[in-house]
Amino acid sequence: MAQNKVIAGDYEGCPIMGFVTPGIYSNPKQPPLELTKANVINYEIITEEHRKSAASGIARGLVGGALLGPVGLLAGLTAKTKGIHVIALEFNDGKRSLIEIDEKIYKTFIQKMF
Repeated sequence: MAQNKVIAGDYEGCPIMGFVTPGIYSNPKQPPLELTKANVINYEIITEEHRKSAASGIARGLVGGALLGPVGLLAGLTAKTKGIHVIALEFNDGKRSLIEIDEKIYKTFIQKMF
């Protein structure tokens, strides 16, 4: 089951909630950082057709490292599970995060990005 949280980069460990507008909850005293076009300037969905071997994971990590830097390296090493999505995000302020979300939040995220 997805953790619905930031798994690497800025905001690591922060939960992601919201089915109307998903957001990163980094501080309980402040509104969430909404995952919308207004805040996210670039994103990349990390996909895999099926689980890969460890050797293949290392190769994907090297490719991911070339594309997204250290966050991409982690993304390349992350195995996708059915119904769980891993997305690399770049925010307007230059911060970057790697998130893991379930199918419901993923569908809402994709809608908000268009």
